Amino acid sequence: MPRFLELLLATAMTASALTSAIAADPPSMAAPPLAGKKPHVVKSPNGDREDDYYWLRDDTRKNPEMLAYLNSENAWFAQYAGRYKALEDKLFEEVKGRIKQDDSTVPAKKGDWWYYTRFVEGQEYPVVARRKGGAVYDANAPEVILLDENALATGHDFYQVGGTDVSPSQKMLAYAEDTVGRRQYTIRFKNLETGEVYADTVPNASGDMAWASDDRSLFYVENDPKTLRSYRVRKHVLGTDAKDDPVAYEEKDEAYYTGVHRSSSEQYIVITLSSTESDEQRILRADAPGDAFRVFAPRRAKFHYHAEHIATGREGSRWIVRTDWQAPNYRLMQVVDGAVGDRAAWKPLVPHSDKVFVNNFDLFQNYYVIDERSDGLRRLRVVAWAGKKSFYIDSSEPAYTTSLGANAEQATDTLRYNYSSLTTPASVYEVDMKSGEKKLLKQTPVLGGFDAKNYATERVWVTAKDGVRVPVSLVYRVGFRKDGTAPMLQYGYGSYGLSMDPNFRSSILSLLDRGFVFAIAHIRGGEEMGRAWYETGKKLKKKNTFTDFIAVTETLVGRGYAAKDKVFMEGGSAGGLLMGAVVNMRPDLYRGVVAQVPFVDVVTTMLDESIPLTTNEFDEWGNPKMKTYYNYMLSYSPYDNVKAQNYPAMFIATGLFDSQVQYFEPAKWVAKLRELNTGTQPLLFKVNMEAGHGGKSGRFQRLREVAEEYAFMLDLVGIKE
Repeated sequence: MPRFLELLLATAMTASALTSAIAADPPSMAAPPLAGKKPHVVKSPNGDREDDYYWLRDDTRKNPEMLAYLNSENAWFAQYAGRYKALEDKLFEEVKGRIKQDDSTVPAKKGDWWYYTRFVEGQEYPVVARRKGGAVYDANAPEVILLDENALATGHDFYQVGGTDVSPSQKMLAYAEDTVGRRQYTIRFKNLETGEVYADTVPNASGDMAWASDDRSLFYVENDPKTLRSYRVRKHVLGTDAKDDPVAYEEKDEAYYTGVHRSSSEQYIVITLSSTESDEQRILRADAPGDAFRVFAPRRAKFHYHAEHIATGREGSRWIVRTDWQAPNYRLMQVVDGAVGDRAAWKPLVPHSDKVFVNNFDLFQNYYVIDERSDGLRRLRVVAWAGKKSFYIDSSEPAYTTSLGANAEQATDTLRYNYSSLTTPASVYEVDMKSGEKKLLKQTPVLGGFDAKNYATERVWVTAKDGVRVPVSLVYRVGFRKDGTAPMLQYGYGSYGLSMDPNFRSSILSLLDRGFVFAIAHIRGGEEMGRAWYETGKKLKKKNTFTDFIAVTETLVGRGYAAKDKVFMEGGSAGGLLMGAVVNMRPDLYRGVVAQVPFVDVVTTMLDESIPLTTNEFDEWGNPKMKTYYNYMLSYSPYDNVKAQNYPAMFIATGLFDSQVQYFEPAKWVAKLRELNTGTQPLLFKVNMEAGHGGKSGRFQRLREVAEEYAFMLDLVGIKE
């Protein structure tokens, strides 16, 4: 999906989008389900392991015994959650009531058209549309609907558009849809002049796609049907059978994932090949779709780069490259079109800094903009090509984030960017890069009487186990006192170099208004503090992620931000691994745990190369076929380290069709927890039988899931309304 359309869709979604203890279940409630145990040996070059719950894995998702167990867990969840159903309903209406249901994104210009997404009141999915116009958006111009996802979703329990691409002439649209939740997309084609949806369909696609200049040839990425690894780029020509689509490139190395997009200059088709520790790009002139792709710079071990093309400007047509070549925190380099193929021809543009991490960049005719991180905060620096004069887009808040917005055209001096903080709703700004003057185009409306002055955000530092200082972003209601009595929700992720920025969440207000503190622990494994922050939170240093999170909890409780018996933690996917590892290590620190689609069976999954994501992630977790990694992973794997101890209350959720973390990982984890837990706190397991990694697809359906989590936590601390 082109970045400007992707950002429009994301903004629409974010408009819609983290001591009365219960000692035991009421006698009237039935006992929770217990999964049967069936002996099974997981073999490994470094030792075999017994896994009595391995039988819960069924790749067809049709085993009657397995489905019966999952349904019994759902029944238990519904029965237990019935005790606070009134609170859940109230929270759902509250969270939904803050959303302007007919909201829309700020239109973004591309050529003669202005693109935006909008919601219809009461409907679950967005409408993607555009209007024709000149330099200024004309709201009275006729609307052209590209996709009405509400109509497309009719008859489906799950529906998601995973990618879109408008052709260079803006006459054709390709879009990828998923009706299962497994991120295995089917690409369809629509003529935007006539409204006709063509008979052409391309199955088994990743969602990445790029039109050539002829408006007939679409490059797309095919998924492996079993592992779902994106590995092959094909070219589809309208009017032909997808079975005959020629292969433009096939990636043989299973450690790499494949993507394809059009350069921001629109002059090139770019294939991206990415592993955890290295990258490679291949390029093709968009006006020559019959030619072969050529390598931009050959891959090498521990060599990352991303190149983007600028077609016009003071210094001519060239490529700008973000790379970690001799630059752990990345730098920017440049190379002219004719010198592509060897990194030795790259010339420095922005030097490396030990204190500033180059996160991203955007290119314009007279300026380039650097998205960078310093002291854990994300900011933007605007630099003029002429004279290299620069300025920062500033903020007066202690914890905030800025990011590049929907900038589809290079021939402009206007930058679109996004701003948010834990107290400031998502905001879209434009800044005149010549004068520095900025203008607020839109701030996402928050209904229900929201006033930012009622909330305060703070940034504190915590000393980790090994002496490293860890940043923490906090938000609470004005009037909060650090007297050690407040409940707190602490969120974390800490993997893949993904940084958890302090963005606004309207849903969290429901907790803040009931006295909660919300904390984001910027633990190692992300890149908030630079590349070293990631490198010291992966592979054989992964436990730093867990001990950082624990240190944050201990410190915040010690400083009076939270009551020691009212701390909750939440994380999803790899953040669910964090939840599982931490709760095994320090169950005494937490009143409750929310783990969404948790990656908890680390060793068994990483031993099985048929499971999606495995081969690409040896550089993240290590390869357990090697004894050093096997032993280390086994020492923290949540499933393998469940033991007889008193666990806190837990709410675990998954999707039956999850392609990222297979449903059977949390299912096995729950079964083992039920077997060994010596405590009496509730253990809830909810399985979405019609969805995948992201949960339900509709905006209100997702809000219902948020309400379920919040009601679970509030009930545990005795807050009933």
